[in-house]
Amino acid sequence: MEYAMLISQLGGCMDIRDDIFGGSLNLEDTHLKEGFQEGYEAGFASGKDDGREVGLKTGFITGEELGFYRGCIDVWKSAIRVEPSRFSARVQKNIKEMDELVSRYPILEPENESVTDIMGSLRLKFRAICATLNVKLEYNGYPKATSGPNEIQF
Repeated sequence: MEYAMLISQLGGCMDIRDDIFGGSLNLEDTHLKEGFQEGYEAGFASGKDDGREVGLKTGFITGEELGFYRGCIDVWKSAIRVEPSRFSARVQKNIKEMDELVSRYPILEPENESVTDIMGSLRLKFRAICATLNVKLEYNGYPKATSGPNEIQF
């Protein structure tokens, strides 16, 4: 009882005592918050760097594949100009469609939803043209199929 009266009389002093010990009582919580904030900032910077690196790598791989297809299209179109009778109308149509797909690819919009559809269509067209021409061309970015007599590699 005496203790309760003493505390009520020293009400203002208790606040001072709480403030004195408040920092040490909340030390763990303070360090946890500071550590979290430092870790968050370091993780954000690291994640930004990692994201940039992955983005550059992915962009390079995509550009390399598109360049491969563009090169094949240009070679085929040149061969058609030299000797159009060697290529069927169907192959010429497929080459033209593949050319349009490469031209439509949204290079500056990697988040565009049509990116995967266009790339898938390009790969299918490429395989169809190669099969029709009876030529084995492979993009080095993909695992190679079994070696055959008509295999050409770049």
